[in-house]
Formats: sequence, structure tokens, C-alpha cells
Amino acid sequence: MSNLREHAETLFASELEALAAHDDKPRPDQWKLSPWAVTDYLLGTTLADGTVITPKYIGDRRLMEIAVATLATDRALLLLGVPGTAKSWVSEHLTAAVSGDSTLLIQGTAGTGEEAMRYNWNYAMLLAKGPTEEALVPSPMFNAMKDGKICRVEELTRIPSDVQDTLITILSEKTLPIPELSSETQAVSGFNVIATANSRDRGVNELSSALQRRFNTVVLPLPSTLDTEVDIVQSRVASMKQALSLPAEAPALEEIRRVVTIFRELRGGATVDGKAKIKSPSGTLSTAEAISVVTNGLSLAGHFGNGTLNAHDLASSMVGAIVKDPANDPSVFREYLETVVKERDGWKDLYRACREQL
Repeated sequence: MSNLREHAETLFASELEALAAHDDKPRPDQWKLSPWAVTDYLLGTTLADGTVITPKYIGDRRLMEIAVATLATDRALLLLGVPGTAKSWVSEHLTAAVSGDSTLLIQGTAGTGEEAMRYNWNYAMLLAKGPTEEALVPSPMFNAMKDGKICRVEELTRIPSDVQDTLITILSEKTLPIPELSSETQAVSGFNVIATANSRDRGVNELSSALQRRFNTVVLPLPSTLDTEVDIVQSRVASMKQALSLPAEAPALEEIRRVVTIFRELRGGATVDGKAKIKSPSGTLSTAEAISVVTNGLSLAGHFGNGTLNAHDLASSMVGAIVKDPANDPSVFREYLETVVKERDGWKDLYRACREQL
């Protein structure tokens, strides 16, 4: 029985080993790879012996260089962007390449407490013996500081402001006070923090100016071109098809291009040629959602169809991704289908399939 989703350092272990074997550039203390090799791991390359390093992020190399360089300083890294811009994906792969361990993770929610950032207690031992080192339950942040690794904090702006500010001492002083034991844990070389935040969450729990100063912010944009986004979707769908063992043929490039075109037009409010303005629905219609639509379509085709992705398989998943507000989104999508999709050569099958679903 295999794991549904392996950690990046496990799934891409052979690539990381190959990069380490060919890496002759300076490495910061306790880093598994040099900054140059980490960037090559993220963006993909072909090594001197012919080993292919697959791209984990398709986009601007300079953005990744800035992110990696930040981790080699005393500044923490904040990856900011709209939903579906691969913030968590980049965070995981950065951590896997730098520390060899992407599991030190704090998931930010409205219920995340201070103990998730600092430490907790084994209350049975605490009652029996009082506060001792044995009774202390370290957090992922605590372990990252102690072991010189990177800790990931997902959805930082979802965490209450008073809990966010626990990071200020950690990031500025590189220490974690333990007043109950009259001691502290000091961060060792290699420790740093990568946080992610959704730019649409502004106003939920804004970062204090003091905390913002401790981060270097890298904004991950939506894919700049249709072809780039198609490449991203095609790559991720292929890996997910393999991981999920979906009994369907790989989707035709044209089907992926149709999904991506629709998502880009609806979220951008205009057709790809710029000739017509269109209304946008309430959803984000991110690249991640496009990947989900195609993957769900493959599942339908493999388990309930003939194994070949078709318009009906796509439409079944696409309508659910686009129609989030049942009061307004159906009319927006119908108008788009009638004015844009219906008029395109070779798109009549998708038009009819989507209309049937609405």
C-alpha cells in the first residue's frame, strides 16, 4: 500500500541526490545544496551526465533566485500571491532542497494557538513532575530552530495577530524563551522560516509592521501567458495521473488548452485576443483549479467512460469550479458560453456539454 502523496524529499530523492553529487558551489551552513543547485532543482535543468531535473516551478528564474537568496540571510521568506499560484508547492520544494525535510509545518488557521509556534506540555508529566524538559512537547518551529532546518508556516494571515507576533522574537533574536524552565532555545545555523499568505486575505489578520520587517516578500504571479499555464497544468496533471493510478489516457493538449483558455478569460474579464469584454464569476479560477478540473475529468473518463477525456468529462468538473455563487455565477457562465464558446470553431461539443450541466 503506497502513500497517497509523498513528501517532496522522498518523491524527488533521486534528483536531489544527483544535484548534490554535481554541486560544486558554496553551500551555506547545513544546507543540502548550494543556492544555485536549489534554484536548478526548482526550475529544472539537465546535468552534465544527462540526468534530467524536472521543473517544479514554471516561471521567472529571478523570482526563485530572490527567494533562495533570502533563505541564505537572516531574513525570513514570505511567499505572497492569489490562490493557486503554487505558494505551498514552492515552499515545500524549497524546504526539501535546502533542509532535506519539508515536514516541519505549521498550518495557519483561525484556531492556531501560540503553542503551535512555540511548544506545548505533556500535561500528565507536568502534573506529576512540574515543568521539566521531558514534559515539554516541541513545536515544528522549536525543532527547526534546534536542528538548523527550515520551518514552513502556511496561511500566515489566517493566524490571529497575537499569535503571529510570537514570530517576532524568533525571527529577530533567533531565540525561543521558555520561561517555565528559566531557559531558552537558540536557533542554530540553517534555521529559517518560509511563510505563505493569500493576497486576497488582506484585512483578515494583517501582519504588524514589526513582523513585516522580518520578512522578505516574494510575490508569486499568475502565469503570464496561456502557453506557460498550459505547460504547468499539463505537467501537474501528468504527475497526479501517475500518483493516483487513473485508468485513462493522458489528456490531449488541446483539451488542456481549452480549460486554461476558459479560466484565463473568465478571471481576466476579456477574451484572449482582447477583442471582447466578458463578466467574471465570483471564484478565483486559479491554475490549481484548472489542474483539478482536468484531473477530475480523467477520473470520470477512466472509471465511467472509455478512458479518453472528452468534453462531457471536462464540463462536469468545470461547472463546479466556475459556479461558486449559485445566485449570480450561472448567468455569468451562460452568457460566456453563448457569446464566446459557442462561436469558436471546434468548441461546439464543449458548449453543449457545459449547457447540459447548468
